[in-house]
Amino acid sequence: MHYILRWMPGLMLGAGLAGCSVGPDYQKPTVETPPAYTEKGQQFGEWKQAVPQDALAKGKWWELYGDRQLDELQERASANNQNLKAAVARVDQARAIARVARSQFLPTLDLNGGGSEFRQSANRPVASGSNTDFTSSDTQLTLDLGYELDIWGRVRRSVEAAKADVQVSVAEFETVRLTLHADVAQNYFSLRSADAELVILRDTLELRQKALDLIRIRFKGGISNDLEVAQSETLVANAESELAAVQRRRAELSHALAVLLGATPESFKLAENPLTGLPPVIPVGLPSELLERRPDVSEAERTMAAANARIGVAKAAFFPVVKLTGSAGFESVDLGSLFNWPSRLWSVGPSISLPIFNGGQNAANLSRAEAVYLETVAQYRGQVLQAFREVEDGLSGLHYLSRQSEALARAVNASQRAFSLSNRRYTDGLVSYLDVVDAQRSALENQRAAAQNLAQRYITHVLLIKALGGGWAGPSPAPSS
Repeated sequence: MHYILRWMPGLMLGAGLAGCSVGPDYQKPTVETPPAYTEKGQQFGEWKQAVPQDALAKGKWWELYGDRQLDELQERASANNQNLKAAVARVDQARAIARVARSQFLPTLDLNGGGSEFRQSANRPVASGSNTDFTSSDTQLTLDLGYELDIWGRVRRSVEAAKADVQVSVAEFETVRLTLHADVAQNYFSLRSADAELVILRDTLELRQKALDLIRIRFKGGISNDLEVAQSETLVANAESELAAVQRRRAELSHALAVLLGATPESFKLAENPLTGLPPVIPVGLPSELLERRPDVSEAERTMAAANARIGVAKAAFFPVVKLTGSAGFESVDLGSLFNWPSRLWSVGPSISLPIFNGGQNAANLSRAEAVYLETVAQYRGQVLQAFREVEDGLSGLHYLSRQSEALARAVNASQRAFSLSNRRYTDGLVSYLDVVDAQRSALENQRAAAQNLAQRYITHVLLIKALGGGWAGPSPAPSS
């Protein structure tokens, strides 16, 4: 007991110093945010501190479209997508690593036992008069305790980094989930756009086949010539080719949807349903809110926090490691007397380890930790710029696609009118069949362009929602397996 009391002042001093932590304390980053997006013609404003709120639920934003089939597909994707399950597993891994880091706050307690029997060599040099030829045995059973005094904050910084890593993995999960639902919506709208093109092409093929039949009758009657027959046959063949190409594209989109839903392509079928209507209006909000919604921005920010904490871990390596160790148990030459009171043993005391020379290893580790932190700062700011760019792309895309849609609507009406007029004039013998061919080709191209424009508006709408971080409607449940 007297031995322990001699060490108490030092241990109390170490416990007092345990509140200290070397390394820089993390400061939440500031980034430059514009007061409004470019579409409103505003200039950049002040720097704003990022307060990640990616834990807010992204909401079932796809319900904005009022499409029950899309809602069902999204629910299936949430339940069965393999990438999402992998992201959940990564969150579980990060949480387990954080528990490992926190365990360093507690002492270790180990039960150790062993036994041996040995014979000493008779030829071993010994002092005069000693017995040089004997055998002996030894049996031990001890309970060993070890505890590191976290004087310089190495353990605290490690726990801080591990906690940030958990938040990184949660943000990554949110990014995967948001990307998954956006991919499902994009593929779904693309597939429905293909359905709309199939309707157009089938109608066109039917009209061209009827025109070919009529021209063949006129050719037999000597009214049309073989050139007009060949031109009409070419139109029919072209329509069949374009129809097959769209059917192939639709099949590929269906296969992609199946994989997103965690199903095999042959088990997934979706009935044709042409895309119609217009995407709904969504609230864009302020640019400053973007940093609080996007999970990838939060992931970059938390990565930076973890890197900052690891600078402290690297700095703590320059300072001495102080440990308190203790052991209590029994030792005897005879197993039968191992647990007798005279066989007891114990030891207790502190140990200290101070690095003197390791070839610059600690300095190199510190330099690396600082460089990693600077890298994460640059990556974070780059991610913020990318986020603003994606929102601007979505806003400008919807604006110009709307203008394009208006022009295409006029083009569709005009080309349909031109086709009707040319067909009527051809019947009256006023124009050649080549005029009818050109008018019909133009009408088909404009109809398909209008269908593709509508699909692009829906897809750009989805990408804008993704760029804004999805929906936002209250706290999100933490991901778990």
